[in-house]
Amino acid sequence: MAQTVEPATPRGAEEPVKAPVAEPAPRRRTFPTPYLLIAPALILLAIVLLWPIVQMVWYSLTSFTTRNLLPNQPGPAWNGFAHYRTLLTDPEFWAILRNTVVVCVLMVGSTMVLGTLVGLLLHRLPKWFSAFVALGMMLAWATPALSASLVFRWLFLPERGLVNVVLDRLPDWLVGGGWLNYNWFLEPLSLFFILITVIVWQSFPFVAVSVLAGLKSIPHELYEAARMDGAGAWKAFWNVTFPMLRPLFALLLVLQIIWDLRVFTQLYILANSFQNKDVYLLSYYIYQQGFSASPANYGMGSAIAVVMTVMILAVTAYYLRIMIRQGETR
Repeated sequence: MAQTVEPATPRGAEEPVKAPVAEPAPRRRTFPTPYLLIAPALILLAIVLLWPIVQMVWYSLTSFTTRNLLPNQPGPAWNGFAHYRTLLTDPEFWAILRNTVVVCVLMVGSTMVLGTLVGLLLHRLPKWFSAFVALGMMLAWATPALSASLVFRWLFLPERGLVNVVLDRLPDWLVGGGWLNYNWFLEPLSLFFILITVIVWQSFPFVAVSVLAGLKSIPHELYEAARMDGAGAWKAFWNVTFPMLRPLFALLLVLQIIWDLRVFTQLYILANSFQNKDVYLLSYYIYQQGFSASPANYGMGSAIAVVMTVMILAVTAYYLRIMIRQGETR
């Protein structure tokens, strides 16, 4: 049987030096300094955000009214899920929920479409003019909700409102007659139209400026390649702009849904308090049940608030799941 003979090292030749094997460094115990640094902020957030949510859920499971706030009165009685059973069997609640969903979809859709179109327009304008227009739009976004609602209420007032005066002076064959005394705030359809107009007027500048900032981060070479392939403006948007800005659009959409579901001040000013239940939205219904009813039912108001919170969390979780699946949360 043949044996392999290793070549002998010639005399005078040095043997090869083997490199020393590096031993693994001992693991250092990391002191939790980062966690200690953020601990005060986490505790503050838990007190400011989590504790009110816990209280809201607790109140929704009790019969908490203004009588329980009086001295020498017992605390609220535990009633379990009675408020939720009342809501689920109340046709008025389902009508208000339907109005809330429809109005929110219209507000969010109009805001996103108009804001995207304006952002694309600003991207094509000269830089100085684009900055000037963006500054003017942000003034509308920064206007307090109370001031904006009062301005739009004055615009649509009967007899002396600018909108009624202008419509009344137009030819009757164009818009019909009798607009001077028309009250926009009595019917749900006309009132929701004004509400959507106010919300979109205040919200679309934020979307437009955000889209403009996102467009500036897209390489111009991608649009040149799309034009060379024969893509028009519409195809360039769907094949270049939208895929590149999909995480931004998802974030803006979630923020708009959260903000528009919580609309209260604008509706309160336009509807002139709580006279017409046909124009109630969930945020409006919470305040009416929890503070304006006689006696004020904090338990029922908290139950409605829990339902709205669950809706917001469900929408947020759905879009976060989509973003994580597509790997866009990095």
